[in-house]
Amino acid sequence: MSTTHLNSDGTPKYTNRLNSQSSPYLQKHAHNPVDWYPWGDEAFQGARDQRKPIHLSIGYLACHWCSVLEAESFEDEATARLLNEQFVNIKVDREERPDLDRIYQVAQQLITQRTGGWPLTMFLSHEDHVPFFGGTYFPKEARYGMPAFRDVLTRVADYYRDHQRELREQNTALMQVFAQLEPSAPGAATDLSGAPLAANRAQLGASFDTRFGGFGGAPKFPHALALERLLRDWYATVGEREPDLQALYMATLTLKRMAEGGLNDQLAGGFCRYSVDQYWMIPHFEKMLYDNAALTAAYAQAALATGDAFYARVAAATAEWAMRELQSPDGGFYSSFDADSEGHEGRFYVWERAEVRALIEPEEYAVFAPRFGLDREPNFEGRWHLHVCRSLEELAAEFGIEVGEAERRLEAARVKLLARRATRVPPARDDKILTGWNALMIRGLAIAARVLARADLAVAATRALDFLRTTHWRGGRLLATSRDGRAELNAYLDDYVYLADAILELQQVRFVPGELAFARELLEVVLAHFAAPAGGLYFTADDHEVLIHRSRSFADDATPAGNGIGAFVMQRLGYLIGDPRLLAAAESNLKAAWPSLSSHPQAHTALLTALEEYLNAPEIVILRGAAPQLEVWRAELAKLYAPRRLTVAIAADAPGLPPGLAAKAAAERTLAYVCVGSTCSAPISTLSELARALKPAGV
Repeated sequence: MSTTHLNSDGTPKYTNRLNSQSSPYLQKHAHNPVDWYPWGDEAFQGARDQRKPIHLSIGYLACHWCSVLEAESFEDEATARLLNEQFVNIKVDREERPDLDRIYQVAQQLITQRTGGWPLTMFLSHEDHVPFFGGTYFPKEARYGMPAFRDVLTRVADYYRDHQRELREQNTALMQVFAQLEPSAPGAATDLSGAPLAANRAQLGASFDTRFGGFGGAPKFPHALALERLLRDWYATVGEREPDLQALYMATLTLKRMAEGGLNDQLAGGFCRYSVDQYWMIPHFEKMLYDNAALTAAYAQAALATGDAFYARVAAATAEWAMRELQSPDGGFYSSFDADSEGHEGRFYVWERAEVRALIEPEEYAVFAPRFGLDREPNFEGRWHLHVCRSLEELAAEFGIEVGEAERRLEAARVKLLARRATRVPPARDDKILTGWNALMIRGLAIAARVLARADLAVAATRALDFLRTTHWRGGRLLATSRDGRAELNAYLDDYVYLADAILELQQVRFVPGELAFARELLEVVLAHFAAPAGGLYFTADDHEVLIHRSRSFADDATPAGNGIGAFVMQRLGYLIGDPRLLAAAESNLKAAWPSLSSHPQAHTALLTALEEYLNAPEIVILRGAAPQLEVWRAELAKLYAPRRLTVAIAADAPGLPPGLAAKAAAERTLAYVCVGSTCSAPISTLSELARALKPAGV
């Protein structure tokens, strides 16, 4: 809240309808002079009554340019006056309402022929909420080749008043385009093949940055899903005469460069959203839960695939950062940290050279400075943002010390600098808890717990799952978000399928029958309420608020496509419990997505992995027995990178098993059943026999 808008007694001069909202982003705007409404009937009725167009502004708390727009325009009384006179103003948190964001991002791109982003600024008809103009960030004064925001508002208001007939025609045409965007029904003879997998692998190779890792030029995003895909591409060829070592190299080099770069917080851990340069040096400083969830999983899998402790350390550090900085006392994970603090992006993270020198010992500085670039020119607005410039081995040799001693000095310096950084004004934390993002973190922690043999990570994942079941699961349906224990808003497709996937991943660490039953219940809701007649799954349920378009998308965005994860987890759970309906639904997803998937495979990475396991049914290992031998067997299998394998260790006395698992009988000693698709082996009674029965890598 701006200090320029306070009464003499320190109370806010302005308070609008966002004051009652739970979203921290909406509350941030609750004392703007703009007369904001939340999305809903009150705003729509006001627009109809006054025949005013709707000004829709969509953003999120960690968004830097959203903060700039607020400071420049929404806190400006003259701009607010214009907005209040000419428009009904609606503010939306895109993380709470991705359904709205998806629709209006597409509309903005169709109308303006420009890329979308945040803040999203849209102008809608008062009658039907169909957009007629839009953009992203508009500056207060004309610059960057963009018109001044107040000029835009005046022109939009005048045009809306004087050109109603033309706008109705445009809106009709736009809705026709939306209808055409709906994927067509697949042909009865759709033949699924591995061609998109090969095409995606070729595209990744063509765009790979051989020096710094990643794909394409600046800006660079982590794309954790693509890195997992490359690890799987490599694994699929391990048994061949010429395995795809380039795929392994692309994944591991990218993970190495990202971890050593400024994208990764070199002091506290945790990755920022993306790098503004090709070197991974200077990030956009916001830290998102979903990125760190995905990267925890990717680094853990790289550690398992390569045996390299470097990736294990990064996976552990990222998971520990999330648990320390984002996990609530009740177990759920908060959403993000802002890019800004004290009104400046990155201020919390960057250093003055003299400040660092004064805080640490000379022998520590001697190693720290060349390690993290303090002996070079400043790299961020006259200051230093830390990134790895030289290896420990090189520095140890230069100073005539052991590598362990170099590590000791760096760790001593890190502790001191973190203590000083803790005295700074931190970036704002968005403390709402989102179901889908928590599910991604549960998955990441479960994978890291299994790979790193870290029981504490499994405990953290379980606490988050228990929180969602207690707070976000009401009357057999999920809610999308909560804050301070107040859960609300219908959950989306991603929430359901991400959570089912996360639960299944957690069963590979420790098996809980009630959790498996919950995963199955989640997918039953998906089949009942999200299935599209033409195949695939809608983003919203059939009883969701009616919007101008019901999205059915197969492409990934910043997070994996719900249709892709849905197909993947339905296949795995379908094979595990012997449910042919789930297998049929997964196939329906893939066939519905086939035209998009085969045309643009690189945009559909989640579906590619589902396709891979459709063409090569996953290997499922069911262990039955009693502790401690049961856990010994599970732990031994967890040491192997086998991405197409699902292992569950089920206690002999586990209650409430579905028939497909209950049929895998337990005995006095541990037994294993190896299933490929719907075909299972006879019980296997020794670990050595089990090792021989498992699929070799690449098969």
